[in-house]
Amino acid sequence: MLDLDGGGKSEIQTGVGFFDHMLTLFAKHGLFDLEVRADGDLEVDQHHTVEDVGICLGQALAEALGEKRGIVRYGSITLPMEETLVTSAVDLSGRFWFVDKFRFPTEKIGEFDAQLVEVFWQAAAANALMNLHLVLHHGENSHHIAEGLFKATARALRAAVAIDPRQEGVPSSKGTL
Repeated sequence: MLDLDGGGKSEIQTGVGFFDHMLTLFAKHGLFDLEVRADGDLEVDQHHTVEDVGICLGQALAEALGEKRGIVRYGSITLPMEETLVTSAVDLSGRFWFVDKFRFPTEKIGEFDAQLVEVFWQAAAANALMNLHLVLHHGENSHHIAEGLFKATARALRAAVAIDPRQEGVPSSKGTL
């Protein structure tokens, strides 16, 4: 369940502790109410669970936006997280594009495979049909990099889904998104 007009409440249970932490702070910083319950094949690894949650989040975002009447459409933020600085830029265009300009200095963040951050955001962007650009300007701590990316994307989406009182209809010169 995803409520774009929420207050940042979340109930997250994926079986992947670090991922639950990222989704919780995503909800908090986006001011989205988010419920996620996933029961994946964690005996194999975390990949399918993380990717499937990304798919579901993207689909829920697309459904919640509907025809996108009155939304701002674009959102971006450059966000500091300790020694880390990241940018997230979003266009809720109805077209998928994903750019990842970040790398982690470690393969793992605790027990979490760091590469799954990219897998999650690519799945979310593809299923929300949005442009998502994630850029790491600098950072040395993998936990801080991941946290910065989730918080920044939450803030960028929060701005993009906001209602613009001056926007009549869909924010596109073509009349459709």
